[in-house]
Amino acid sequence: MAKERKKIIRTRLGEREITEEGIIYFSRGLIGFDDKRDFTLIQIREDSPFLLLQSIEDPNLGLLVVDPYSFMDEYEVKLSDAEKRILRLENVRQLGVLVTVTIPPGRPDETTLNLGGPIVINSEARRGMQVPQVDSKYPTHYRPANDESN
Repeated sequence: MAKERKKIIRTRLGEREITEEGIIYFSRGLIGFDDKRDFTLIQIREDSPFLLLQSIEDPNLGLLVVDPYSFMDEYEVKLSDAEKRILRLENVRQLGVLVTVTIPPGRPDETTLNLGGPIVINSEARRGMQVPQVDSKYPTHYRPANDESN
């Protein structure tokens, strides 16, 4: 069995060690960052649902993301056949879905999730893509319910 090759990358959270198997390739880049193709997911804290989708090439480019199903049961991402081919998707179980998170400085209670532009990742092929949902009933600034306010 081949030994996993590791490398150190710089991130907004400091230096992190990643394996080559942890790199996710985005053939189209991300919206607004078309020239950045290689990313990795970094857990921010063990007790947090949030991850950092960190660019391998640019230490300053890290997007806060989260699994939307942590906040809502009903969420559906539509993929075209072409998108499935680019992702090398053979089975829906290979697919992970993430959405970007915006936390206004000093106002964590106003956190929003972008449900209109999910990031889908084939965990087996290590291919990712941001897939804007054109006919979406999901907003780009969804505020998850705050359970403590009930």
